[in-house]
Amino acid sequence: MNNVFAKFRAMPKDVLVQSAHFYLLILLASSAGLASARAQTPRHTEVSIRGDDFYINGQPTYAGRSWNGYRIEGLLLNARMVQGIFDDSNPQTVSRWNYPDTHRWDPDRNTNEFIAAMPDWRKHGLLAFTLNLQGGSPEGYSHGQPWRNSAFNPDGSLRPEYLARLSRILDRADELGMVVILGYFYQAQDRVLTNETAVLNAVDNATGWILDHDYRNVIVEINNECDQHYVNPILRPDRVHELITRVRNTAHGPFHLLAGTSYSGPVPNRDVVDASDLILVHGNGVKDPARITASVQQIRTMCAEPKPVVFNEDDNYVFDRPQNNFLAALSQHASWGYFDYRRKGEAFTEGFQCVPVDWTINSNRKRIFFNMVSEVTGELHGKQQSVADDLQKELKASAREQARPD
Repeated sequence: MNNVFAKFRAMPKDVLVQSAHFYLLILLASSAGLASARAQTPRHTEVSIRGDDFYINGQPTYAGRSWNGYRIEGLLLNARMVQGIFDDSNPQTVSRWNYPDTHRWDPDRNTNEFIAAMPDWRKHGLLAFTLNLQGGSPEGYSHGQPWRNSAFNPDGSLRPEYLARLSRILDRADELGMVVILGYFYQAQDRVLTNETAVLNAVDNATGWILDHDYRNVIVEINNECDQHYVNPILRPDRVHELITRVRNTAHGPFHLLAGTSYSGPVPNRDVVDASDLILVHGNGVKDPARITASVQQIRTMCAEPKPVVFNEDDNYVFDRPQNNFLAALSQHASWGYFDYRRKGEAFTEGFQCVPVDWTINSNRKRIFFNMVSEVTGELHGKQQSVADDLQKELKASAREQARPD
């Protein structure tokens, strides 16, 4: 190495300058080549909106499909799968998420098993799922949340290990023709960010990363339930529309990401409705399906122009009843999303939210939901009757289970 430097020192100044320029050009060309290669990664799935319908690659979702008198074409049936890139940087809590077989937590295993399950979800007719860069409660519902699960550093910069897991999921979704509703913030984790400047940095960095990688199958959910307990005021209902507009105004050429935010209740405020491409709402706690119907109707009166209404979280799924939240949403041409968490004392196979997660369709509740999606969408090509039969069997088994005394 000393000999190399000696040779450079012995060069005439003009030759040395020319050599430096030459190597700089090589470096710049190499960097440009890598950036170009990344930008030219072929993508297969682009989501768009026309009126209150979703389109994928210029075609309406579930094209031509109706079910029991409800128009299914244009909907985006979905499930809450927010823990796909979960990790915990708090050494005091990370052991809570140990797998039952290995007795340790492994974020890469979690993502690997998530990706392995995705084709089966899609095969059953599921077109979308919700992820979040700060996850959700890994206990289903929680009062205190001392764990630290965030793709953002305190200054709003991005953590590479999270992006590595995220890119694998987004790539696979793109290959499968699936849409990812990607949340940026979660109410118990936004305190990781030091101030509003950090929040703005986080929004810009996440949005820029998605656009730089040319993901067109992503819908941005600024935060999960903006009307919950956020530390940063810009993430609350009065101001969150500023961030929705910020994302929508960030474009690469003519393309910008679709964006909105969600509410814990079934009706958002007008600023959010006006700023959003789609209206995201949650149905948790809504026991009367008539309230789902009424909320969609109210939202539609608030929209200056038609926009899709999407429930992307609802833990009410009594599919054995003639009226339930899923059917109520369908009756109003609103998309519906399944939220299933493992209850206390239940087996590892239950739910899609409590960590560690079993991402396969192998519990009674999961099978009922996915069979219901298959029946509604007509997916599983040529197996509709067997799917309907399986659904009836699962519903009867569920009814028997609920009828058993404790």
